[in-house]
Amino acid sequence: MHKSQLISALSYEANIARQDADKVVNAFFSCIEEGLIRGDRTEIRGLGSFRVKNYPGYIGRNPKTGEAIEVPPKRIPFFRVGRKLKAVVAVESQPIENLDDLEDMFD
Repeated sequence: MHKSQLISALSYEANIARQDADKVVNAFFSCIEEGLIRGDRTEIRGLGSFRVKNYPGYIGRNPKTGEAIEVPPKRIPFFRVGRKLKAVVAVESQPIENLDDLEDMFD
């Protein structure tokens, strides 16, 4: 599902204007992004949690030349799936044939 399909589905399910659904989805993502930038962990029960993993710098090797290079430390966003979502996905269900059809229904 793409962001636009999520917005369309939210608009349909909540019976709100597409512009309002767009604002809600963008605000939701912005809150998660801001939290990750601050180093906070965001947990959504039943879905999962977002956090930042910090990796230290190290000395690596250029595979072509074998030259030693310094790899700087980095911060990577990480999502861990919640138990409920794992269980729901594990259950056999009827697959959606074409996600584009879903977006067309809501436009």
